[in-house]
Order: sequence, then structure tokens, then C-alpha cells
Amino acid sequence: MRKPKWIGALLLALVVAGVFAWLGQWQLSFAITLEDENAAVVEEVRPLVEVTGPGQAITDASAGFVFSTRGEFVADDFMVIESRANGGETGAWVVGHLATTDAAAGHLSVALGWAPSLAEAETARFELQDSLAGEPVEIVGRYMPSDAPVKPEPGDTADRLQSMAPAQLVNLWQPFIGASYPGFLVLHPDGSSIDTTALSTVGLDAIDSVPPLPVETINWLNLFYALEWVVFAGFAVFFWYRLARDDWEKTHELQLMGEQEPLSQDR
Repeated sequence: MRKPKWIGALLLALVVAGVFAWLGQWQLSFAITLEDENAAVVEEVRPLVEVTGPGQAITDASAGFVFSTRGEFVADDFMVIESRANGGETGAWVVGHLATTDAAAGHLSVALGWAPSLAEAETARFELQDSLAGEPVEIVGRYMPSDAPVKPEPGDTADRLQSMAPAQLVNLWQPFIGASYPGFLVLHPDGSSIDTTALSTVGLDAIDSVPPLPVETINWLNLFYALEWVVFAGFAVFFWYRLARDDWEKTHELQLMGEQEPLSQDR
């Protein structure tokens, strides 16, 4: 097996195996992909009523997408949501009740802005209540599914909650007619009547709005091809081993036969 021809054959087998391994890795890169082609669609601003409406369940076609709507905020329905992270810090959201005036005419929870403390959020809540209530506004934001409702602790006020759950909020709003949205909108100041300047005036920052992660998909055919290339790479080395082993065994047998012939002649 140490013959020059078999050493050369080993090098050739390793090169072939390396090529097959590279082809397997290349094929594998197409086997698992992210559906990031929908990223542009997720960020494209579309009217909310074109995709969903009041009382309609949140689906993959609406959750995490950016939509626009219009309406008026209802006085006395501005509230504070505690324990909200933003930019790595924990503070509170100020949220409002938007009575939409589009074709759906529903009731939508809107997360307006973030404050670093409860006291600042409370101050901003009252200032927004005075400036926004009853005023027609255009809103752009990301439509998000509800948090799980959290039971209020003893001593908590009705306008200060622990979770962003529209089903819980509607029970605290002023009486209204019509259906409500099961999800909520995270305000995007760009494109909205309530811009960054309006938020900063009352001491609020824009809320971090993160698009949903792209979905991983597996192409089983490409995965099978990748495994085939790995098998071929292993077979290239195994093929060299069997040929070299057969040659060694044949040479060894000839040597034994050569050693046995003089013994038979002596007899």
C-alpha cells in the first residue's frame, strides 16, 4: 500500500472526495432557506381594512405586517402598560383607543410610545389625552398579536396594566358600539400624524418595532442530494482502500507462494 501508484491514487481519491464534499455543502445551502422574499411585503404599508377587520382572527397574513388606518382617539381611554422593554431598557407604554373611521369602523388598540418610567408615562398619558382625543389622525404601525392577559395585582388601578391584551383593554374602555380588533398596532411615527416630534414633546420615545423572523423552509430533495454527495465522497476513499487492499493481499499471497515453492522442492 506504500507503492507510489497507490500514494498517488490516495491523493486523487482525496481530491475527488473533497470535490464531492464541497458539492454536498453547496447543495445543503439550498436545502434550508429563509423566506426573506416576503420581507419587503411585510414592511410595505397597506390599509388595514384590506387584510383584516374588527373581530377577525390574526393570521400569518396580518401578524407583524405594517398597515395604515385612520380614526379618532377616545378620551379617557388612554392607559399605561408596565414592564415594556425598549432599546434594552425597561419602562412603560402609553396606549390609546382608536375608533377607526375607515370602511371597517372598528375599535383598535394602539401602542403610542415608550417612557423610561411609570411617572413619565403617566404624565405623557394625560398630555396625549388632552391633545389627541377627538382629533382625526392618520396612523401607520405594525399589527401585532395580543399578549396573554395578566391578572391585576391588588392595589393596581384600572388604567395601569401588566400586559398589552386588547381583550382586556376593551373591558376598561368607555362603552362603544361595534367590534374591536383582537390585535394591536405599534405606532410608526414616520407616516403617521403622531410623528417623532409629537412623541418627544410629551416625553415619549418611539417603540421598537421588529419585523417577524423569516420562516425556515426545508427542500427535502436538495437535502437528499446533499447526502448523496457525502456518500460519494466516502465511497471515493473506500474505493481506493479496496483497490489498495486487494493489491496488497495479492502481493502478499504471491510472496507466500514463492516462499513455499523451495520447501516443496526440498521434499
